[in-house]
Amino acid sequence: MTNTDAFDAPLALDPDAVLLLIDVQQGFEDQEFWGPRDNPQAEQRIAELIAAWQATGRPIVTVQHASPAGPLVEGTPGHALKDFVAAITPDLHITKTVNSAFYGTPDLHAWLQQRGARQVVVTGIITNVCNETTARMAGNLGYDAIFPTDAMHTFDMTGPDGTTVPAAELARATATTLHAMRFAKVVTTEAVLRAAEA
Repeated sequence: MTNTDAFDAPLALDPDAVLLLIDVQQGFEDQEFWGPRDNPQAEQRIAELIAAWQATGRPIVTVQHASPAGPLVEGTPGHALKDFVAAITPDLHITKTVNSAFYGTPDLHAWLQQRGARQVVVTGIITNVCNETTARMAGNLGYDAIFPTDAMHTFDMTGPDGTTVPAAELARATATTLHAMRFAKVVTTEAVLRAAEA
């Protein structure tokens, strides 16, 4: 089987596939700071994945970002996880100050290696920032990264030429890059849920 064949094969989930919930924090509700977002169903899709992982006993990792300024500063209301994520007891909780969940405390890579886990399902906020960075690193480190693009969202962003790119276009670009360059399996939440029940 070629690498392309493997990438395009039907999705299969390991019994210990790890669900990463990246930066699902209250501060991202601050539209005045972040601007317009895409995918208003993201939180619902994430909640569906959490329920599936809890039902099947698969491991869940929560990741929480602390910024030096803005809505995600540690100790402020915006730093807190959104209620539906804060309500769960994860197998591991990581705090970080940079984009990748692999550069946080405790060490995600070491924890995955210790468990012998090879699959990570990347969800959360922001699609083309912390989620994409984490998925790229996961692929580089040899993990089978799964990227359900409807279980995350991003915001409109302005480029160096002053042009504002809509959130949906940024999300599409991320999905295209991750798929085309084989960093991750870009899928839907429905596909992951079907695989979780198989």
